[in-house]
Amino acid sequence: MLISRPRHALSTYFGLTFALSIPFWVLGAVSQLQLLPSLPVSALMIVAPVTAALIFVYGEKKGAGVWAQLKRAFDYQFVQDKRWYVPTILLMPGMMLLSFVVLRMMGVALPNPHVSLRTALILFALFFITAIGEELGWMGYAIDPLQARYGALGGALLLGAVWAIWHFIPLLSVSRSPAWIAWWSLGTVANRVIITWLYNNTGKSVFITILFHAMINVTWQLFPINGSYYDPRVTGFISAAVAVVVVIGWGPRTLVRNRDILVSITRNVEARQ
Repeated sequence: MLISRPRHALSTYFGLTFALSIPFWVLGAVSQLQLLPSLPVSALMIVAPVTAALIFVYGEKKGAGVWAQLKRAFDYQFVQDKRWYVPTILLMPGMMLLSFVVLRMMGVALPNPHVSLRTALILFALFFITAIGEELGWMGYAIDPLQARYGALGGALLLGAVWAIWHFIPLLSVSRSPAWIAWWSLGTVANRVIITWLYNNTGKSVFITILFHAMINVTWQLFPINGSYYDPRVTGFISAAVAVVVVIGWGPRTLVRNRDILVSITRNVEARQ
C-alpha cells in the first residue's frame, strides 16, 4: 500500500520547505556570490527539502524514522532490474547531446565541447551530494502521498510545479528572464515526470532519483561553456517530448506497465513502514 498523509500535511511540508529556503534566498540577493557559473549561493537551499522532511518524519516516527529516511539515499538494493541504470545515467546526456545538435542546426555558433573526465567526476560527486538534499524530501517524503491521491502523472506534475516555483527566486537572482524561466520550468516539470517514472520502476528507489538529478546538473554544467549556451527552449521541449513518450508508453496512472514491478513496489513500501 502507498503511504497516505493528510492533505494539510503535504501543504505544511511544502510551506516549511519554502520557509527554510528564505535565508538562502536573502543571502543570494545580498551577496550576489556564485558557487559555480550561473549557480548562485542561494542554491544552498538544497538542504531545505530534506530538513523539512526529517522534521515531519521525526514527528511521525521519532529517531528510527529519521534514520530510515536517511538510509533511503542509498537504497539501491531495491533496484531489481539493473537495466534501469541505463536511462538513469544516460538519458540526460542523450537529451543534452540532442539539444546541442538542434542548436547547431538552428545556426547557433556553439563552441565545441571540451569535457574533462576529472571535471565530470568532480561535478558528479558534488551534484550527487546536493541531490540527496532535494530528493530525500521530494521523492522520499512527498511523492508517494501525491501519487496515492492524484496518480503517478498527477503527483509528478504537482511536485514538478512546486519544484520549479521553488527555484524562481534563485533564477531571478542570476538575471534569468521570465521567458527563460518559463521554458526552464517546462523542462523541470517534465524531468519530474521522468524521475517519477524511474522511481516507480525501480522499486521506489530514492537512490535512482538522486543519480538522475545529479546527471541533470552535471550535463548542464558541462554544456558549453559552463552551461552558458544552455537554451531551455530546446532542452525543455526535448524533456517534455520524452515525458510524453513515457506517459503514453507506461500509462499515466502508475507509469509502470509491468505487474511484477507493482508487486515489488508494494513490498518495498511495506518494508519501509
